Amino acid sequence: MTTLTLGRALNEGLRRSLADDPKVMVMGEDVGRLGGVYRITDGLQTEFGSGRVLDTPLAESAILGTAIGLAMRGYRPVCEIQFDGFVFPAFDQIVSQLARMRARTGGAVGLPLTIRIPVGGGIGAAEHHSESPEAYFAHTPGLRVVTVATPADAYGMLRQSIACDDPVIFFEPKRRYHVKGEVDLDADLADAPPLDGARVLTMGDDVTLVTFGALVPTALDAAAVAADEGTGVEVIDLRSLSPIDLDTVAASVRRTGRVVIAHEAPRSGGLGAEIMAAITEACFAYLETPPVRVTGHDIPYPPARVESHHLPDLDRLLHGVDRALGRASVEVSP
Repeated sequence: MTTLTLGRALNEGLRRSLADDPKVMVMGEDVGRLGGVYRITDGLQTEFGSGRVLDTPLAESAILGTAIGLAMRGYRPVCEIQFDGFVFPAFDQIVSQLARMRARTGGAVGLPLTIRIPVGGGIGAAEHHSESPEAYFAHTPGLRVVTVATPADAYGMLRQSIACDDPVIFFEPKRRYHVKGEVDLDADLADAPPLDGARVLTMGDDVTLVTFGALVPTALDAAAVAADEGTGVEVIDLRSLSPIDLDTVAASVRRTGRVVIAHEAPRSGGLGAEIMAAITEACFAYLETPPVRVTGHDIPYPPARVESHHLPDLDRLLHGVDRALGRASVEVSP
């Protein structure tokens, strides 16, 4: 085992994938000489050359259009979108072409393309640099959508995504790039947990807390505080946002009878609504109280100095747990 930051684990995952398969390519704005704005691709161009680690023009639609053509010719491109808010110029390429090609050709053409997107807030960035666009892509059939919360998953799931024959949207919580953890750099992909599987991080009998990405450490903190108060919170990291591992979530909810779903994105139409609906359908007879959502507000992402009021924090998650347990008044706000 090696101790790495989440950002460094992503770098090692890219390095291993490039070394293992000559058809893997990395492309994006400033990914080569600079090593990426977050230095996730640092050193890769020096090691593998500019033919496999390409600095592209500042044009996301061109990046994705080129990558789709490469994938159709047998390559496995990995595109970096520099900031989450920059993905929208490529939205048409992703949802109209990339996601549809396998169905359009009756399975004859696959597009093994991974799109890495730093996501979420918490870094005090400018407008268009802190977004939570996961619902757009999770709503699009033909795309796999995953997100990571630990260095181990960053390394393993990135390698799995690149090896996958489906197009994958790979979300990286940018405010967690410096979180450290143990990573097995010699792990065999064949032994890794499935790319679309959720993971139960803490066991508890009172409330199920479902989240993903940057909020996973906050959820673990909430579970620890709740445990000190005698409440058992079972934390589930979804890992995959499309498809969602509803079997794991439902099994937990059937035991606890209560569920809290947390994410950074706005409440209306967010992924939490889909999870809530699915759990209500699958577990209605087991629910002791209505499902609870703890989310961002229904506003454009706010200026940096007030973003802490937008992002769910420890207090809001604990309040959500209290609501699920009937200890707090029901609120309409996130």
